[in-house]
Amino acid sequence: MKALEGKVALVTGGTGGIGTAICIKLADAGAKVVSTYNHEEQAREWQSRHAAMGHEFVITRCDVSSYDDCVAMADRVKADHGGVDILVNNAGITKDGTFRKMTPDQWNAVIDVNLSSVFNVTRQFVDAMTDKGWGRVINISSINGQKGQFGQTNYAAAKAGMHGFTMSLAQETARKGVTVNSISPGYIATEMVMAVPEDVRAKIIAGIPMGRLGKPEEIAALVAFLASDDAAFITGANIAANGGQHMM
Repeated sequence: MKALEGKVALVTGGTGGIGTAICIKLADAGAKVVSTYNHEEQAREWQSRHAAMGHEFVITRCDVSSYDDCVAMADRVKADHGGVDILVNNAGITKDGTFRKMTPDQWNAVIDVNLSSVFNVTRQFVDAMTDKGWGRVINISSINGQKGQFGQTNYAAAKAGMHGFTMSLAQETARKGVTVNSISPGYIATEMVMAVPEDVRAKIIAGIPMGRLGKPEEIAALVAFLASDDAAFITGANIAANGGQHMM
């Protein structure tokens, strides 16, 4: 029997680079995987492409920055799949700019999608997890939430906030069989990072002691481990996966 056989996993922003790797890894471990999306055509194409490769992912539209949208999404998931055992809060955006030039719209958009979404989505499922006595909440944070980053006060604040959320909720659910953890990836070789000019990418890699970018599959493997029973004694933790670029 596979480690996550019979479990339902919801991955927000699962159609992106890291999200896709997470969806594949959880499905390979036996879970039924549901991904949220914002762009219908792109999501349908993603679903069809992966179905052709043997992964039957469920997709459901949701603006994770909207609490009401998350309520509606959760109602659909509960009606169709009976609930969620594993929640991966992965959705995120960037709207970079130095603080002196940052607009309220840039600040609010990133906080709403990257941080408020963690409340909006988790709130829909955590009570059922505690009632059942088993659940996993895994929040995808960032190295820049640990060390900060020039031009990313909004993003770094949101990602740091995710871990504060993680530690606090972990304390509330620890005795009820629900673990809550976060992962802080460094620079990962997603399409977005690989689209960066080669000279800029070379400078990034030069700052990573391992001398390479991370792989989406390496983050996905961490998610699958935290979702498994093997990680049942780990909660409130933040696991850094950054090739040694930032150590605490």
